[in-house]
Amino acid sequence: MRFDDSKIEEIKSRVDIVELAGEYLTLKKAGRNYLGLCPFHQEKTPSFTVNREKQIFYCFGCGEGGNAITLLMKIAGMSFPEAIRHLAEKTGVILPARAVGRGGDKDEQRDGIVGINLKAAQWFAGNLSSPEGRAARDYLQARSLTEEISRQFRLGYAPDRWRSLADYLERSGISLKLAEEAGLVVAARDEGFYDRFRSRLIFPIENVFGEVIAFGGRILGPGEPKYLNSPESSVYTKGKNLYGLNRAREAIREEGFCLIVEGYFDVISLWNAGIRNTVATLGTALTREHLDLLRRYTQDVVALFDPDEAGRRALDRALELFLAANMRARALVLPDDSDPDEFVRKYGKEKMTDLIAAAPAISDYYIDNVLGDGKTFEENRDLLKTAMEFLAKIGNGLERNLFIKRISEKLGIDQALLKKEAHRKTSRARPAQGRPVKATQTDRSALEVNLIRLMLEYPQNILLVENEDVLDYFLDEPLKDLGAKMIQTYKLLGFIDLHVLLPTDADKPLKDMIYKLSIEAPPTDESMVERNFADNIRRIKEKWYREKKRLLQHQLRQAQEEGNQDMIRELTVQKLDLMRQEKQLQ
Repeated sequence: MRFDDSKIEEIKSRVDIVELAGEYLTLKKAGRNYLGLCPFHQEKTPSFTVNREKQIFYCFGCGEGGNAITLLMKIAGMSFPEAIRHLAEKTGVILPARAVGRGGDKDEQRDGIVGINLKAAQWFAGNLSSPEGRAARDYLQARSLTEEISRQFRLGYAPDRWRSLADYLERSGISLKLAEEAGLVVAARDEGFYDRFRSRLIFPIENVFGEVIAFGGRILGPGEPKYLNSPESSVYTKGKNLYGLNRAREAIREEGFCLIVEGYFDVISLWNAGIRNTVATLGTALTREHLDLLRRYTQDVVALFDPDEAGRRALDRALELFLAANMRARALVLPDDSDPDEFVRKYGKEKMTDLIAAAPAISDYYIDNVLGDGKTFEENRDLLKTAMEFLAKIGNGLERNLFIKRISEKLGIDQALLKKEAHRKTSRARPAQGRPVKATQTDRSALEVNLIRLMLEYPQNILLVENEDVLDYFLDEPLKDLGAKMIQTYKLLGFIDLHVLLPTDADKPLKDMIYKLSIEAPPTDESMVERNFADNIRRIKEKWYREKKRLLQHQLRQAQEEGNQDMIRELTVQKLDLMRQEKQLQ
């Protein structure tokens, strides 16, 4: 789908990239810019820079950069049309779209699935408030959950019939094949379809934008499985989404940390009790993608674990993830094998918050409870072996030393010996790496870099560069190639992503230079943009003519020294022709 260029510019003029980025990560003002931890790579010192005047962002750590549209595409995994439509709705811009070529099928399928999920969620919610949903309402009331909470979380009810939803969707003119792709219905052997969710309390699963991307259902009465979830689809991957994050993200920022639990009811009951900085995994272990999501809002988490063997294994995996993500994590284990839903309903918010506040650092809990206390030589030997295996996974040297210090205190073993053994194991585990090659940056033409910068900031003027054939006057071949790719990409897609055009580590110095210039350059008055382009183009051409005349003069002098009359005549003609062309330019 290709949109009218004027509408794209209208969206860009209305959106505030600082506010947009602030929906996904915490930013702090630093002079004219805003800084935050980059959502695209792991870092401890903020290098993600957002500039409100230019409406651009750039990470000087990993090289990701762009404008509000490309930010949304990267941070939310949207396609260009999806990002445009989202921002248009956000800014109140009405989009008359014009289709070009093929390739919109994927976007249309995604929109179709999100649309059918919303329709299904509304239908489920209507069922909950109907006479047929009485049993589900009684069940929620028994858990002390009000109608208001049900509305906030869009809770619903799926009747105990095989084709209740399927018939409703069919009457609404919706393809059941699309409903199958959304995971709402299942194909039967007779080529028909039946409802996936039957006789279940329904929990719509939303992404960070509040779009319904999947569903969870808890059975009412006897039957298995107790909880049934939507299969993964083009809009839903369980390892990349967290239940409740859309509602919790502001509370996470305010409280300074996030509480990670396991179930829908845990999130809802804690929210009902006033603990609203809570999210839940969706039937899967914690993943790196989950932590990447959370790092946009906080670096501090409290994670709930069971005290059994399965909980210990989960903690072992989670600790490794938290360390790799540079996140500060604490471990929460509730007494009497309670889950948060049961505990907060029984003891209230105050006792729950006390336990959260007292939760130990996850590394301390690991050492004290997962490694355990060795009573015999053999037990201590096994404990040490487990600790050494885990140490090999810790990449940060400071964190590894802190871990060694705690193990040394626990086992009474000299730290120096532990460090030596840890070094031996980590050296064996990690392949030797050659000395890093320092990237060098050749001298760049300031005029040519500046024109590339203008093309990046004002892509709507990019065809002016093509019409003037100015790239033929570039003396820097890499910049010339980049300019050609930018023109081609903009004509094909309607936007430019410099990270895609300059993807390698060797390209990063050039990206840094362009974005640094863009962020530091004062904003340009809109009425002066075309003039800036024209001036820059003219000066590039003038420089090219000066350089060509200099080279010709040098060749002419050599020909004169050698007495080569034929070469002198040929070079003189070239020089006169060049001067005539230059005069036409002026």
